[in-house]
Amino acid sequence: MENQFHNPIMPGADPFVLLHKGVYYMYCTMENDEKLMGHNDFHTAVGKQDGYMVYVSEDLQTWENKGFCLTAEDVQGDKWFWAPEIMYKNGKFYMVYSSEEHIGMAVADSPLGPFKQAEKRWLYEEKAIDGHLFRDEDGTVYLYYVRLDAGNRIFVAKMAEDLLSIDTLYEHCLIQAEEPWETVDCLVAEGPFVLKHKGLYYLTYSCNHTRCQDYAVGVAISDSPLGPFQKFQGNPILHRNEKFCGVGHHSFTTSKDGKTLICAYHCHDSLENFKPRRFCLNTARFVPGDNGIDRLVIDGP
Repeated sequence: MENQFHNPIMPGADPFVLLHKGVYYMYCTMENDEKLMGHNDFHTAVGKQDGYMVYVSEDLQTWENKGFCLTAEDVQGDKWFWAPEIMYKNGKFYMVYSSEEHIGMAVADSPLGPFKQAEKRWLYEEKAIDGHLFRDEDGTVYLYYVRLDAGNRIFVAKMAEDLLSIDTLYEHCLIQAEEPWETVDCLVAEGPFVLKHKGLYYLTYSCNHTRCQDYAVGVAISDSPLGPFQKFQGNPILHRNEKFCGVGHHSFTTSKDGKTLICAYHCHDSLENFKPRRFCLNTARFVPGDNGIDRLVIDGP
């Protein structure tokens, strides 16, 4: 399946891909500079309008821009719309979004939107970004997010049943930048995403400033969604090569038959230019590890 991906696919950063009823939907941070306007018709001139567009594909190869799925006028926040993620629950689509360095939750009846807030408010009053929703096998939904204090650090909370508020905050840090590969440029650990495999929780994350060519993805493992998480000694699991750099802020989806794990992430525009960041896809897989715990491998960039 990896041979079908022709990276980079199109402009877009912090991509999240939702598979719903046999159709793929991609949401991302829009790269609003002049180089993007009209680029292969994926982005249109948006002026000062801010929010997110949604892109649709049947095969992960050809993507169609379906226009704005969320705009600033419908939610709390006026600028800096970053890193959206979607969860489908009880016939509704919930988007956790970042704006003005805060996180909010918006709801829609369709993956195409429009995503709105009945009550315009932040989900969490402190500064935070990069919300990720993980639903465990017992139905409990956890919010992983990045607090902007003492560097970017990853925390977790348990969501209320309606997903519109936080039920329990856990004030212990799960992941922060400490290792040599994580501290090339700034103290940044962000873009959390959790996979559950054979009863273990694999928390994947990105480190270094997104402008850095060594922006990369690591993984840490725990037997609880609340941690503590042990970082994999073979990190990073996604890192630059001779053609692609600045690879990170990822999400995971699957093939339509559910048999193949797929990682979505962004890379720099080129080895020379940071922006516009570009959306990429590669297959991923779990392989047996030396200690009896499977390793997560991403087949890229």
